[in-house]
Amino acid sequence: MVEIVVENLFFKYPEAENYVLKNINLIIKEGESIAILGENGAGKTTLAKNLNGLLKPTQGSVKIDGVDTRNLSVAKIARKIGFVCHNPDHQFFAETVEEEIRFGLRNFGFPENEAERSIREVLKTFGLEDYRFRNPFQLSGGEKKRLAIASIMVWNPELLILDEPTIGMDYAQRLNIQRVLKKLVSEGRSIVVITHDVDFAASLCERAIILSKGEVIGDGCLRKLLSDSEVIEKASLKKPFLIELEEELGFSIMEEDFDEICDFLTRVFPKCHS
Repeated sequence: MVEIVVENLFFKYPEAENYVLKNINLIIKEGESIAILGENGAGKTTLAKNLNGLLKPTQGSVKIDGVDTRNLSVAKIARKIGFVCHNPDHQFFAETVEEEIRFGLRNFGFPENEAERSIREVLKTFGLEDYRFRNPFQLSGGEKKRLAIASIMVWNPELLILDEPTIGMDYAQRLNIQRVLKKLVSEGRSIVVITHDVDFAASLCERAIILSKGEVIGDGCLRKLLSDSEVIEKASLKKPFLIELEEELGFSIMEEDFDEICDFLTRVFPKCHS
């Protein structure tokens, strides 16, 4: 399984005066579920694009399984690390949903019979069977997001990075994505989620990397970090609903009950979740 080691990472865009990322050091290991959190402009997406080689460090290094990303092609990295864009329109180019999903399988040389089976499975998983021959650009916002995730997940990358995966989705769709991603983690794969949806992050991820102004101000247990008022304030975040509930009740909710209670409360009190 893939491992990413980031050492002394500094990054700035060409012609820019200021660094977007400053002295980032972290390790992502197999089987981790990680949320990258922080205020707008904190550098979350820029960090994610350094993790999968779309961007290269200005200083420092990002190594995937011991190899510097400067020495790896984006195509080679993509086989191991899938990246789902914040805006699905930036990801699509095929004329049908089926062809959009098929593209990666064909690029990576999957046998035709295996590709067909994988396409059927992923269409069913993401509720896209009825849209198989629809133009991706004619889908709704939530449907586009589901297609974007499906078109990457279909080739089973070892690590999946998702930029704001729940935007445009209703509660049921969000819950389905959460279940699919949890299954990936249970199979030993890693996921990294960039999101402003702290409730989604808390119900899915065990670890949080919190950025503020391009620097890591927290890296560790998500629930512990999102209970820290100082970190929350500095990163312009809010506490997840269930952490607020725990504070009101005065006791911790057991880890094994966390997801079940979250599902129940967000169904009964949808406005609290939004």
